[in-house]
Amino acid sequence: MLPDLFQTRQAIRAGQTDARTEMGHCLSISRSDACRHAFIGPLFASAPDDAAAASADAPLAGLAVTVKDLFDIAGQPTPAGSLVLGHAPAASADAPAVARLKAAGGTVLGRTNMSEFAFSGVGVNPHHGTPANAADSAVPRVPGGSSSGAAVSVATGAAFVGLGSDTGGSIRIPAALNGIVGFKSTARLVPTDGALPLSTTLDTACAMTRSVRDAILVHEILAARRVDPGPSRLADCRLAVARELFQDATDDAVARAFDNALRRLRDAGARVEEISLPALGDLPAINATGGFSAAESYAWHRLLLERSGAGYDPRVAQRILRGAGMKAFEYIDLVRARTEWISRMGAALEGFDAVVSPTVPVVAPPIAEVAPGAERDEAFFALNALLLRNPSVINMLDGCAISLPCHARGDLPVGLMLWHGALRDAQILGIALLAEPLLRTA
Repeated sequence: MLPDLFQTRQAIRAGQTDARTEMGHCLSISRSDACRHAFIGPLFASAPDDAAAASADAPLAGLAVTVKDLFDIAGQPTPAGSLVLGHAPAASADAPAVARLKAAGGTVLGRTNMSEFAFSGVGVNPHHGTPANAADSAVPRVPGGSSSGAAVSVATGAAFVGLGSDTGGSIRIPAALNGIVGFKSTARLVPTDGALPLSTTLDTACAMTRSVRDAILVHEILAARRVDPGPSRLADCRLAVARELFQDATDDAVARAFDNALRRLRDAGARVEEISLPALGDLPAINATGGFSAAESYAWHRLLLERSGAGYDPRVAQRILRGAGMKAFEYIDLVRARTEWISRMGAALEGFDAVVSPTVPVVAPPIAEVAPGAERDEAFFALNALLLRNPSVINMLDGCAISLPCHARGDLPVGLMLWHGALRDAQILGIALLAEPLLRTA
């Protein structure tokens, strides 16, 4: 298991290593085959000097951070994994999320690859190549998206923090498939200024890390707030398991790992109760006209599509164009329906500290099954819908969630998701901190 940020920071402070040396290790991994296609553009030449200049007493101590290609970095364009924005004007300032990581002593190593314009949970990019999942060196498997390169950078050891975004699961999906930790905070807690939008309603700026304690630290930096981890014992936690939706169509590996994780949580004293959430069945009707991502992405892209539509990933363009047909009253109805749905879900979850679900219902399939090509479009869209199904519920809920690895050593990664409604971030992180050691021994 890779050392996490906390361990490495302690080693730096004890004089056992230093930030420049650690950056050298990260750069070596970043240039290896393990990170092929994980980065867009060259790695930052100043990274070793920037790391050495950082204070060992800073929260991130000069250690490597990667930035998803949709966040502004001063002096660079922000292409968001596309070709059509490759020659856009350079950003005049860092996005607030980037600036906060830098101010905390993080050293930006490079910009990471992503699904074009963040519109896919699979992680395939026809323009810049698709980074292979870090968990399998024998078979190139999908990394998950849209924060694909960010996940691979953390899972391979090229970075300690992978800054990304999550609109329907784009942090938690790649975290689950690569066997790392991904935390999606309540959206309003971290500014999304300086990030190219997919859905202004659902977008969340957040990150992937190697451990829960790292996730807590990074969330405190990004949200500029302290986290009180909450419960001190799993025996004090009441956890729900939804009967509907979340466990449908799970493959054998996910079902086995999830059942084993629930057993370990119960054995540790957690009160785990199966509940019914009938409101989940209303989501298809609520989103029948395309949902927030289609409508809001089309509003941003419509003029660019008219000028440069041929340069888009056809699969992404198809999803954006669905928003062209949404009428104003349908969008207003969508906003109203979401508000009412959140209220019903909140009432159903009253009294529970978290809900436990598989992050995604399948392990990562081979890239070859969904690689660019019209003959594989059907398989791609089926996989995309399956990967987004579980995590997107929490975005609609305006909630927070964390994905933790829960698979047995030697198996392909499986993620366990702990989640709840808005502003339960400290509670979810605290429960995850208690659950993590149990799941890592699975």
